[in-house]
Amino acid sequence: MEYTIQKLAQLAGVSTRTLRYYDEIAILKPARINSSGYRIYGQREVDRLQQILFYRELGVGLGFIKDIVTAPSFDGAKALREHLEKLLEKREQLDVLIANVNMTIAVTEGRMEMSNNEKFEGFKKKMVEDNEKVYGKEIRDKYGKDTVEKSNAKVMNMSKQEYEEVTALEKQVHLILAEAFKTGDPSSDLAQKAADLHKQWLTYYWNEYNKEAHAGLAQMYVDDERFTAYYDKEQPGTARFLRDAILIYTESKN
Repeated sequence: MEYTIQKLAQLAGVSTRTLRYYDEIAILKPARINSSGYRIYGQREVDRLQQILFYRELGVGLGFIKDIVTAPSFDGAKALREHLEKLLEKREQLDVLIANVNMTIAVTEGRMEMSNNEKFEGFKKKMVEDNEKVYGKEIRDKYGKDTVEKSNAKVMNMSKQEYEEVTALEKQVHLILAEAFKTGDPSSDLAQKAADLHKQWLTYYWNEYNKEAHAGLAQMYVDDERFTAYYDKEQPGTARFLRDAILIYTESKN
């Protein structure tokens, strides 16, 4: 069966503008252009659009999706199994949060008691699973499975106070980094303060601090487009600036 761009947009619940953009960036091109100049899509394109939308739902960037679905080795069936696994993980995460909210309602209404650890269990689990979903493979390849598992365990064992501290510290890193970026000097006092705050933030996740590992993580912020997009979302170039500040910071440490 074939679809015009309007029909496919309606079928998939996206706009025709989105499909035109996917054509422009060569992630989803029509099967053909008919004699009237209209884009026509076939079953192959429908299947690819489904894959793209699955990845988008999981928060993957378009550039990364394009690399995946256009690779000669792309396996549609395998990708669907991976999507299912991620969706099941997401459902489990939502179940934990829903249970947490229900417990909190019960506590508020005086029907039960809830420990501080229980109050933050869902949020900590979400933090771990979000990091695993986006960066799990890379950080395991770089630091090893045992190191990552210990880090995840440390997060899950955070107290209420530690959770609030690390959350506030992350916000502070971004605020100071934004101000330091305006100076254009990664060796400035403000930039070095941002690097030191970043180190303090890491200690909540790492069992022990290592300056070489810190420098390696900073380089990953530049090498991996997902890290770069996270730090560059407010101001392009921030990830590279933070990398440079951290390299200066770690080199200055004995």
